[in-house]
Amino acid sequence: MIDLKYCPLGFFPTPLHKLGNLNSNFPDYKLFIKRDDQTGLALGGNKTRKLEYLFQDALDKDSDTIITLGAPQSNHCRQTAAAATKLGLECHLLLREPKPMDINGNYLMDKMLGAYIHWFQQEEMKSKEEELINHLKAEGKKPYLIPIGGSNDIGTFGYARAMKEIKQQLDETGEKIDYIVFASCSGGTHSGMILGKKLFNLDHNIIGISITKDIDPENTLQDHIIKITNEAASLINSNIKVNKNDVVLIDGYNDAGYGVVTDLEKHTLSLLAKKEGIFLDPVYSGRAFGGFLDLMSKNYFPKGSTILFWHTGGAPANFHYADQIL
Repeated sequence: MIDLKYCPLGFFPTPLHKLGNLNSNFPDYKLFIKRDDQTGLALGGNKTRKLEYLFQDALDKDSDTIITLGAPQSNHCRQTAAAATKLGLECHLLLREPKPMDINGNYLMDKMLGAYIHWFQQEEMKSKEEELINHLKAEGKKPYLIPIGGSNDIGTFGYARAMKEIKQQLDETGEKIDYIVFASCSGGTHSGMILGKKLFNLDHNIIGISITKDIDPENTLQDHIIKITNEAASLINSNIKVNKNDVVLIDGYNDAGYGVVTDLEKHTLSLLAKKEGIFLDPVYSGRAFGGFLDLMSKNYFPKGSTILFWHTGGAPANFHYADQIL
């Protein structure tokens, strides 16, 4: 069981439904989608689930100021800024340069939400983070730092609880899901699904599509997922332990690098929009869904499998990438 408190920020449960039109392209499978693009907070997305636990922790520690980091089109930063506004907290965003020429997409929403925006170069991330924390403390504020993507032990519980949600939805419909496929990047969504699978005795195969390449071979995404999953289990005094066998990550669709739009993303975004009226994003869900389609075409999944794609949101970024995706 999960006994951590959380601060309600989203609209749950999010919809679960069949991809009926697309399924005609892949008749050997039964396809579903879980719509976490519909979580509700500032146009939705998967980060809402993590932020419910992280903001509760911030409130419990009497913090009055939130700090987090991300790329200029970070979905996490947009939702963090919205949550801070909703709860009456000050929000500071550290965004990675280069600063966009145009104000649109998530960056536009960050500014509309009233977040204070600071810029940093990748190599100075830690020093800028510490500098901002010290500056805010000197002003008498109580800052609370949320890591990139909200992906730590506390944030993990957002998707652990989401696994209980999907179990309840499937119990109501009588459906059985063999595989869950999704975009894996900062690790918190992935770790939560693994923890939730073990907590609620689920038998879904959890498959993350890697969105970006590992930068540090000594601290890979797989290592990070294992670490924060085990730390989260410890927080609730669970004896659950995960290892590399629990973390399935598929590479091969991230060669172009983070946020670089290729023909894969262009095709995928167009296909799902025209087939199902559903918008993906070009950085995360578009790349992951493209990998998912490719895996089906290569018979990665046994014929007759029922597969769920978990949509993690991000559609506002399409406005920034408009000239690259059309």
